[in-house]
Amino acid sequence: MKKFLMGVALAALAAGSAAAEEVKLQLKWVTQAQFAGYYVAQDKGFYKAEGLDVDIMPGGPDISPTQVMAGGGADVTVDWMPSALAAREKGLALVNVAQPFKKSGMMLTCLKDTGIKGPQDFRGKTLGVWFGGNEYPFLSWMSTLKIPTDGSPNGVTVLKQGFNVDPLLQKQAACISTMTYNEYWQVIDAGLKPDQLVTFKYEDEGVATLEDGLYVMQDKLSDAAFKAKMVKFVRASMKGWKYAETHPEEAAKIVIDNDATGAQTLPVQERMMKEIAKLTADSNGALDMADYDRTVKILMAGGSDPVITKKPEGAYTTEITDAALK
Repeated sequence: MKKFLMGVALAALAAGSAAAEEVKLQLKWVTQAQFAGYYVAQDKGFYKAEGLDVDIMPGGPDISPTQVMAGGGADVTVDWMPSALAAREKGLALVNVAQPFKKSGMMLTCLKDTGIKGPQDFRGKTLGVWFGGNEYPFLSWMSTLKIPTDGSPNGVTVLKQGFNVDPLLQKQAACISTMTYNEYWQVIDAGLKPDQLVTFKYEDEGVATLEDGLYVMQDKLSDAAFKAKMVKFVRASMKGWKYAETHPEEAAKIVIDNDATGAQTLPVQERMMKEIAKLTADSNGALDMADYDRTVKILMAGGSDPVITKKPEGAYTTEITDAALK
């Protein structure tokens, strides 16, 4: 009898495991608090409660989320809307299904002793810019300011910046790209004081575009089973994000526990999580149409060199979040 009951239990366990739906999530960058909501959802059992087995795949300098999606290597990816819309216009049919980040964390951080007081002082300076899809918000901003990025005396010289703050510390650039939750604090940790710096937040400059959203391939949305799986994934992910916002220290520890590289430290991740919470706090996961329209408008406002040349069609769906938020 005992053997029979054990067999039944094992069979039930195997059936439960087999029933779990697999989801591959490609992150935009390495394991850090920028993605805490997903790790929290996994750690707290939110995905499991939805019957999901989620594989969270870290990104890195040599990993392009759009290329991973194009190759079928993930079901869903975290990407910035400028990158996703640019890829869509070039033929990669990415669709935004949820928008956990409401605000932008992007900014330029400049050395005060370069004489930069406002955006008009960028002319003639070298500015560090991330590429790999991250350059689009910057290029749109410069286009809005009518500042050429060709290195001319009346324009700016664009330095292709690695994902570090070395160009500023070594004074190779007057300004570099930073995030409010990451690179800015790397500059501070390197020894510079806030009063030695001038910062320009994209939000404050009126050129903020939507950042970390969730994207899937358009053709997959014709599959009812896939859509149902995404509803579960988004619902559990947003539970993770809301938990992370209200438990930043615990969320940071969960991130550390999932960092296979061992590169992250708890104090830094706690600080990052508290900054990230400011960007996700006003989002329930649904895409705000005003934010979307603003992003599209900014990306098209590039004069002769816009990031996108026409208003996208079918670049988002509210169907997933509508169902997830019921």
